[in-house]
Amino acid sequence: VQLQAYGGGLVQAGGSLTLSCAASGGTFSRYAMGWFRQAPGKEREFVGAISWSGGTTTYAYSVKGRFTISRDNAKNTVALQMNSLKPEDTAVYYCAADSGVQHWPPYAYAYWGQGTQVTVSS
Repeated sequence: VQLQAYGGGLVQAGGSLTLSCAASGGTFSRYAMGWFRQAPGKEREFVGAISWSGGTTTYAYSVKGRFTISRDNAKNTVALQMNSLKPEDTAVYYCAADSGVQHWPPYAYAYWGQGTQVTVSS
């Protein structure tokens, strides 16, 4: 499975941004999808995930209520809608796919995109 994340950019605090991730090379509807981020000098952290059908989502506490993950299995895409952005949301954001075993929450993520930079100015 190949993943391509895009949509990052520079946004002011309080603003919104939507990231997208396009998948190819597999049966997209089999995979739970996750979003992760890594800020400079910090460990990569989990942002949120969505089940293979899109019926279930989970979020990190730091983004809950501000970020929303959705997917379109017909278009092989997953999106991360980010609202009320804060400077501490600044990071490289990655999308990832699990191994397709359809366990929730995912055991692990087997496929990763290249990341897209999000910068939130204060």
